[in-house]
Amino acid sequence: MLPFRSERARLTALYTGLLVLAGALLTGVVYVLVEEGMYSSISMAVTTAVPAQRLERLPSSWQTAVPTGVPSAAPASPAPSNATVVPGEALAITRTLSDAAESAALDRLLTVSVTVFVCYAILSLALAWWTAGRVLRPIAVITETARRLSGENLHERIALDAPPGELKRLADTFDGMLGRMERLVSAQQRFAANAAHELRTPLAVQRAAAEIGLGGDPSPERVARMRSKLIEVADTSERIIEGLLLLAASEQGLKERRRVAVDALARQVVAALDDEAAERGVHITVRALPLTIDGDPVLLERLLHNLVANAVRHNVPEGRVEVRTGPDIGIEVANTGPVVPSATVPLLFEPFRRLNERTHAPGEGAGLGLSIVDAVARAHGAGATASANPEGGGLTVRVVFPPTAP
Repeated sequence: MLPFRSERARLTALYTGLLVLAGALLTGVVYVLVEEGMYSSISMAVTTAVPAQRLERLPSSWQTAVPTGVPSAAPASPAPSNATVVPGEALAITRTLSDAAESAALDRLLTVSVTVFVCYAILSLALAWWTAGRVLRPIAVITETARRLSGENLHERIALDAPPGELKRLADTFDGMLGRMERLVSAQQRFAANAAHELRTPLAVQRAAAEIGLGGDPSPERVARMRSKLIEVADTSERIIEGLLLLAASEQGLKERRRVAVDALARQVVAALDDEAAERGVHITVRALPLTIDGDPVLLERLLHNLVANAVRHNVPEGRVEVRTGPDIGIEVANTGPVVPSATVPLLFEPFRRLNERTHAPGEGAGLGLSIVDAVARAHGAGATASANPEGGGLTVRVVFPPTAP
């Protein structure tokens, strides 16, 4: 991998640059501050430690080293070795000592500062590399997990053990996404298996009717009976395929929206199912308060049809069905019927799930009714829920729509 092509190298360069810049600024500030006050400090120390009485013991070359421009109270003639140092000469000697000490101290300070700064830069580079690795470790774990995942091991999770923070939230979000993907893949696998089973059954019936029922030299009555059977099986297959297509269209969402009067649509659906309800001895009551939403009228009509048709068909003789609409309740369809276990209610929204095993009786549905209801509701931003009635058996299904602007 080329330099600075990885995030760790970039972070290392950034951290190192910041640390080195901070170290350079600190070293420069310390050097300037020390240089500014060093001369006065050394001069005061020399004056205090070496008074004028002791300056006469210094070499004669130091005593006569009076800088140009420094006033002197004595004539500028060579003084004898035992001569007394006058105040002007003492000042010159003190300044010479202070300058020499300052220069030596600053040179030493600069040498030590440069050495320490180089060591600090090397240590900063090592610490920046280690820190970048620690910071990016969760990213590496997430990347490795994502690279390893497939349809067979979606149950694996990152489960990052780290203190709360952005990367911890990222890992938890990734785990949540994996959970949703696992549920979606499982549902799709079940859907594919159930669809294959549902479609294979009518094909097997058609094949048996053609090979056995029409084998040999069948009588006209037998041909007519097999013909009716084949038409019935074809109708069943058509209903299954139509339901699958409608379910797929609902899962894709809405392409356009129109204002739909759900209460009027509910009355139309009930009127269309009145004859079937009368044949089964089921009484339908409609309490439709005004409810208008933005949606697809075809899908909403199918949603109401599936709800009312299920309530009529999965009922008992002399049973009841109540259909309600309104801005506060959305759509609610309740019916009498067999007792539904509470644990089974959520499973009824899955494709091809029924309360009882399929008997292939005439008019029996494909088990897609509530799954289509749920898909249409989600396409409209609504939520479909169901609950078992506490008394008398049966089921109550509600579809609650989000509030819309008038």
